[in-house]
Amino acid sequence: MAARRPGSPAPRWLPPSTLLLLAAVLLAASPSARALRFDLESGHTKCISDEIKVDSMAVGKYSVVAPDPSYPDAQLPESHRVSLRVTSPYGNSMHYSENVQSGHFAFTAVEAGDYLACFWAPDHKPPVTVTFEFDWKSGVTAKDWSNVAKKGKVDMMELELKKLEDTIKSIHEEMFYLREREEEMQNINRQTNSRMGWLSFLSLGICLSVAGLQLWHLKTFFERKKLL
Repeated sequence: MAARRPGSPAPRWLPPSTLLLLAAVLLAASPSARALRFDLESGHTKCISDEIKVDSMAVGKYSVVAPDPSYPDAQLPESHRVSLRVTSPYGNSMHYSENVQSGHFAFTAVEAGDYLACFWAPDHKPPVTVTFEFDWKSGVTAKDWSNVAKKGKVDMMELELKKLEDTIKSIHEEMFYLREREEEMQNINRQTNSRMGWLSFLSLGICLSVAGLQLWHLKTFFERKKLL
């Protein structure tokens, strides 16, 4: 570490409130997640999963991309359509659309786990490749912050602080969720080890019983043959 020269000013550290504001600014300056783009051949299915917690908001938007990039606003052919079904971890349908070129959905998760969004395109001869964009957000990223700012009449800095606060809450809840999952896995491991121990003792008892029966049978056989 370099020594400070005599007479030079002491280093000034930023207060925690300023660091919090800088973190909020960095969070606002970070680029937002872009929509995913996929190629889907007619007659096939593509599925995307997202792990969502209970009472978390989830929103999604999807649209078919024009075959010719130079004419993005051109009329799409009838073959360029997709169907979508969003299901919960227990198979409940959260959203369904059939033969559409665009759409959106929003729901609040009532079950914790992996939610599945499956796209499929109608079968065509010859096969057609449909390109579509899909933007799926959940939790903090799914909240409409523009409406929050309008309803609360807050300025930009306060809005970014609200975003940061919700992000911290989400991380805190995720940590508790992971801790609960870890406890569940430990309980399952203990139950499995206990069952394996009882199964081992049962297997050992059966083997000893079979060995004893074999010895008794051999002894009886030899006595009957007067070999003993």
